[in-house]
Amino acid sequence: MLSRGSNARLSGMAFRSRIPTLLLSMFATFASIYVAGRLWQDAQNRVYLIEELDKITGQGHSAISVDDTLKIIACREQQKKLAALEMELAAAVQKGFTSTRSTETNGTHTKKRPLVVIGILTRFGRNNNRDAIRKAWMGSGGALKNLENQKGIIARFVIGRSANRGDQFDQAIDSENRKTNDFMILDDHVEAPEEYSKKAKLFFAHAAEKWDAEFYAKVNDDVFLNIDAFGATLATHMDKPRVYIGCMKSGEVFSEPGHKWYEPDWWKFGDKRSYFRHASGELYVISQALAKFIMINRAILRTYAHDDVSAGSWFIGLDVKHVDEAKFCCSSWSSGAVCAGV
Repeated sequence: MLSRGSNARLSGMAFRSRIPTLLLSMFATFASIYVAGRLWQDAQNRVYLIEELDKITGQGHSAISVDDTLKIIACREQQKKLAALEMELAAAVQKGFTSTRSTETNGTHTKKRPLVVIGILTRFGRNNNRDAIRKAWMGSGGALKNLENQKGIIARFVIGRSANRGDQFDQAIDSENRKTNDFMILDDHVEAPEEYSKKAKLFFAHAAEKWDAEFYAKVNDDVFLNIDAFGATLATHMDKPRVYIGCMKSGEVFSEPGHKWYEPDWWKFGDKRSYFRHASGELYVISQALAKFIMINRAILRTYAHDDVSAGSWFIGLDVKHVDEAKFCCSSWSSGAVCAGV
């Protein structure tokens, strides 16, 4: 028989033998967790290296940030909304409904988007032409404001600055503008015949920055518009997101330096005999998307000797609807004649 002291010694030995076993089990558990963690980390590293390799070799997709992902999602949502609106517009057109100008809500006030911004390109010493246009169709003072508020038509004379900044030509334009308040003065443009194409480009860029309109029109200061017919014609093209409207032509490319319509870059135009299709420069209209395109890319858009050819060149390669509108053709092309559009 074992004594009581013997039993106590045996119990103590059994307890001490269980401690190493417990420690061993805990060590094994931690070791398993550590090994699993390292294996997972190694797997993640391999995935990362494979993705980087794919980027370098061009076999994979570029990684994008969370911000870029959110932008893509927002863009897709906007595309869905645009598609839905286009379907509604198509359905309305089929039912014979007329298009109305878009509206913008600012707090409690709802403001209609202007139908068109008309830039009348003018020059120094042409105040008689400007006065004739004011009397014929543009108006001045309250009449000009009514044209904007009631018909959504904004009209401005567009002119640059003199090469001798602040001289009598600049002073005359500033004085006239203080009386009429109907100019868009391009302070970053020098007024010169050879810079006319750049002037047209700057008009579209500055107009798109200042006014959120449906259309933007370039008009010469010897063109007399039937403003109601002009607005009605534009309203029929509001279902076209990227539209270029004018009296479409091709025309001959003149390579003789002394010719009135000489084109220094004549050799760039294919057969060297005719231009690509473009709208005649007396009057042409572009939609908002195209004006925004000019605004964004004005620094790199090439200009040629003539503004109408330059404008036509900007839209080559773009998904643009060219509309040959006979109403925008001048009634007479003889030298010195007044051009009546629409």
